[in-house]
Amino acid sequence: MPTIAIVGSGAMGSGVGRRLTEHGARVLTLLDGRSERSAARAAAAGMVAASLPEIAAADAVLSIVPPAEAVAVARLLAPAMGRGMFVDCNAINPATMQAVADALAESGCAVLDGCLIGLPPVPGGSAPRLYISGDPDHRSDILDGLGLPLRRMEGPLGAASALKMVFAGINKGMTALGAAMLLAADRAGCAPDLRRELSESLPAVLARFSQAIPDMYPKAYRWVAEMQEISEFLGPDDPASAMFAAAAAVFAKVAEDVAGQGEVTGVLDRVLGG
Repeated sequence: MPTIAIVGSGAMGSGVGRRLTEHGARVLTLLDGRSERSAARAAAAGMVAASLPEIAAADAVLSIVPPAEAVAVARLLAPAMGRGMFVDCNAINPATMQAVADALAESGCAVLDGCLIGLPPVPGGSAPRLYISGDPDHRSDILDGLGLPLRRMEGPLGAASALKMVFAGINKGMTALGAAMLLAADRAGCAPDLRRELSESLPAVLARFSQAIPDMYPKAYRWVAEMQEISEFLGPDDPASAMFAAAAAVFAKVAEDVAGQGEVTGVLDRVLGG
């Protein structure tokens, strides 16, 4: 079975690592500079701490880090990479994906564009889909049968990143919109009326917000850069670009609150709870 290296042992990285080990792969991870919590997650997932040269020598390297770290990871690995395969699985726009590829251009490794759509896998549960583009030689076949549904795209490098941008723009953009309007309703004194109207007119939307908004709190700090990537993906000539710059600001406000007094999240919980 192959040796797969994962850079990033957060909730998604460690969840993917566990799924790969469950299907027989040997999974390495880079823990230099990571927190004790990340190290514990990696160990619980069956991932083995490895040096940078060991990571680079794996059959495939998967980068699963916050969007703002994607290019830095590629630059870190570039001097050590040889004829292996590097798959960027991060929520980045096609231009950032090209910057990742440029950072690895002289390394001699194959660079594939990937994106993960879905929640981190849990034992006995479903796994996120791994979309791959820019792989005309089917180098990603090595990942087939390891517990991650593999979706190959016909498009070039950047197509998988574009898919992530538009899907996350819809999915997480709705969460930003909901949080912003619930906070506005509380400021205006009409929150109970809004909740009642949502329950009568849009019960599915209220149910979604009731789950998605609290689930967002611990992830908000990571979603800031993701919304910025979507804004850059749309570009200055698209008026929707400003929407996602604003969504980034919404998530930044929540992230600051989570690290602080919890006033904003308290308002959201109160409005959602009725």
